[in-house]
Amino acid sequence: MSDSEAERAAALAVELRVLIGQLRRKLREQSNPGDYTWSQKLVLLRLEREGPATVTALARAEGVRPQSMGATVAVLEEAGLVSGAPDPSDGRQTILSLTPACREMMAAGRAAREDWLFHAIQSNFAPAELPGLEAAVALLKRLVGS
Repeated sequence: MSDSEAERAAALAVELRVLIGQLRRKLREQSNPGDYTWSQKLVLLRLEREGPATVTALARAEGVRPQSMGATVAVLEEAGLVSGAPDPSDGRQTILSLTPACREMMAAGRAAREDWLFHAIQSNFAPAELPGLEAAVALLKRLVGS
């Protein structure tokens, strides 16, 4: 890569970082996630993605102490977003999972964000521009390795 190409890549990296941050903020504005902390949201996303887990497993996965994770989970349980059941193989452990209300809340939030994106695409792009947007999405997928 030449020096000028490296400079262009560096400038693109800055611009892409800023734009992704702006897009994330816009998407966050579209759903009502409640007054939950980032760590609480991460726990909910992990339980949704990976399934039921113990406090210890969640703490290990998030790189925090079990006591800290216990406090995080307690807030989520009190809010009715997470419920616990005895571990069938070790009754001393509690397996945590998302409640149906939490799953509905998460689905509604995703639907609101996707609806906003749909309308933003419809109102900001001409039909002839959609192939360019599709190409940009394909390039971004390649950037993140998916």
